[in-house]
Amino acid sequence: MDKYILSIDQGTTSTRAILFDAHGVPVDKHEKEIKQIYPANGWVEHNPTEIWEATLACCQAITKKVPANQIAAIGITNQRETTVLWDRHTGNPIHNAIVWQDRRTADRCRELRESGYEKFISDETGLLLDPYFSATKAEWLFDHIPGSRARAEKGELALGTIDSYLIYKLTKGKVHATDVTNASRTMLMNLHSLEWSDSLIKLFNIPTKSLPQIRESADNFGETHQDFFGTPIHIRGVAGDQQSALFGQTCFNAGDVKSTYGTGCFMLVNTGNSVPKSNNKLLSTCAYSLNQHKSYAIEGSIFIAGAVVQWLRDALGLIPTAAEIESLATTAKPIEGLYFIPAFTGLGAPYWDPSARGAIFGLTRDTGTAEIAKAALDAVCYQTRDLLNAMAKDMNSSNLGQPRRIKVDGGMVKNNWFCQRLADLTGLTVERPKYTETTAMGVAYLAGLSSGIFSNQSSLSEIWTLDRRFEPKISHNQRESLFEGWQKAISKISTI
Repeated sequence: MDKYILSIDQGTTSTRAILFDAHGVPVDKHEKEIKQIYPANGWVEHNPTEIWEATLACCQAITKKVPANQIAAIGITNQRETTVLWDRHTGNPIHNAIVWQDRRTADRCRELRESGYEKFISDETGLLLDPYFSATKAEWLFDHIPGSRARAEKGELALGTIDSYLIYKLTKGKVHATDVTNASRTMLMNLHSLEWSDSLIKLFNIPTKSLPQIRESADNFGETHQDFFGTPIHIRGVAGDQQSALFGQTCFNAGDVKSTYGTGCFMLVNTGNSVPKSNNKLLSTCAYSLNQHKSYAIEGSIFIAGAVVQWLRDALGLIPTAAEIESLATTAKPIEGLYFIPAFTGLGAPYWDPSARGAIFGLTRDTGTAEIAKAALDAVCYQTRDLLNAMAKDMNSSNLGQPRRIKVDGGMVKNNWFCQRLADLTGLTVERPKYTETTAMGVAYLAGLSSGIFSNQSSLSEIWTLDRRFEPKISHNQRESLFEGWQKAISKISTI
């Protein structure tokens, strides 16, 4: 009997469990939304217990239909930099998780930058000194929860990203581990050795005993406790969501580019087995590691992508459902000079301005709901162009050529109008796969390779299937004129 693979996809706004068959085809899915908590301006938190309960409920809904003994392995992919601190004995969190979007440590990052640590951190980790990453979030937790640092130094507390927390809960405390992709986003791991950096641990005053063990992306992460699914299931693949999507898009060759449009937008280019260096404010990161083979990537991150559609729906009530933005945008009048900059939590790459805030420029009496909806989608396309411009320079200096196409995935790419607009405003071919659940698919591939369901990466490339290709339709001059207007609008809100 063919075995199945169960993927846990724990994202920023929802938790999903997706069951894949032995051919990499999704056959069942369950999902629960996650409440967003905003304690202060620029602060974003999640309740880790809610995340755990949603994860368990989604997985158990799957195993009610397919017995656990038919599931060969579990893969876990997750929102990456989100940081959790929990009690090792009870498994209960001692504070809400601090989400990757959170900007509360902006002043601490500025202090470190002014003290001359920026280059050291970049050289050590491949990352920029920014509140986005886990290190200053972890430092904040230990600084603000009385007695937590002392307890952690005694081995009583565990620190980790969401993958580590879920592994700990699923194994009932037997395994405290993470994989190289998630560790590479903490700002605590040396990107060259793929081990925790003693220097950074000391700089941020993180108790070593609280940290998880770093393992490969396709590895043995223990097995689930039999109480959860009736029989244990091996956890054999773990990767941060964006690296998992890169793997799910079968971007195995140097120069391959993928862009995921979920809550945020994340673009990665595979750079092969050497550690890349970005000279254009992008990030160097570990793409994946399996069978002692390391692969790296350059990444650009946009903080707000699909989240702007949620904002139009929930905060303004302009659309009843997120899906209806497509039909609304198609009715928009072609208003010149209308630009929506959704910098709700600052600007990500390549600006890295945590103090910037959102704005809409060019409003006229002709501006209505449709025009604002179109401008919101355009903003995601323009920000993608910003990333591509920076990435193209890094690719050129690394002899990787220039991007010719983007493989896209994520919830937003179901929108045909958006995909066509993305091709128009970037000038590149946009390819959408038949199965857009590539984040969950990537970690299913990793777990499948680790458990023997899939034989090798070449077999995975044969599974990837094109759904639709979008080619640019507007002229070069029109594209450049529109982008020039975007750059002028950005310059008005950026504080850097």
